[in-house]
Amino acid sequence: MYINSGYLHHSLQDFKDKSRPLVVGSCGTYRLIHQPKLPTYRPRGRIDYQLLYVASGKGHFFFDDKEEIIEAGHMILYRPREMQRYVYYGTDQTEVYWVHFTGNNVKNILKEYGLFESDRIMQTGNHPEYHQIFRKMIKELQLTKPHYEEYLSILLRELFLLISRQAPVGTAQNRLLQKEMEDATQFFNEHFAEDLSIEDYAQSRHISTCWFIRRFKRYNGVTPMQYILNLRITNAKTLLRTTTYSVADVAAIVGYENPLYFSRLFKKQTGLPPSEFRNNHETTFS
Repeated sequence: MYINSGYLHHSLQDFKDKSRPLVVGSCGTYRLIHQPKLPTYRPRGRIDYQLLYVASGKGHFFFDDKEEIIEAGHMILYRPREMQRYVYYGTDQTEVYWVHFTGNNVKNILKEYGLFESDRIMQTGNHPEYHQIFRKMIKELQLTKPHYEEYLSILLRELFLLISRQAPVGTAQNRLLQKEMEDATQFFNEHFAEDLSIEDYAQSRHISTCWFIRRFKRYNGVTPMQYILNLRITNAKTLLRTTTYSVADVAAIVGYENPLYFSRLFKKQTGLPPSEFRNNHETTFS
């Protein structure tokens, strides 16, 4: 069996710490290689929280005396004093990460990220970022570099944030819709300076232009063309503030061949022509 773990102040004892909002007590990983099984049974639970991530294989968990097989790509949260009983089997080639944590604001932090509100099990998907965060927490507990306790709480919050962003949202149809809008938003961010056609984009995705505009506005709060315009103006502001490019050069960089049209559009959006905007945000260039 492979095991790698770290403990706060090198103590194996679980503890409560109400002095800070979020405190990581320990973190580690198990990977069964030759051992037939690895059972855990804590009838009275622990006094801290435990988050388990099934990274590969599966785990056999018992809730209310009923066995539930949890596949890879799920996380399980145990709250303080909650009975814990689970088994990993070598034949399943199980790999699991775990982290114990406490603090004076854990409930609100979990609620803030919308985590485990109705169940102790959450489908989170299997992402390399999860592995990286767990490994970083293990390393911090082992090396105890300056301010490592604060960094541990930041890493755990990062894990919570990633879980909340990756967890499935509603029905399969809703998940497909969210993916469609995410892809469109990313595409416009990467290609805003090009000659874009909303009709051509919708056609390339085999969807109705009207449907796409409505859904995009509901997702981002503005129409696709307004979103692209906002990107162009925002990037033009940055160039005017931080470079010595001429107004014509800035216009071309953000997607406008006609600098006069760009200047009129810029003034309409910001209240100032580009040259005056630059003078009001003058920067020393070196």
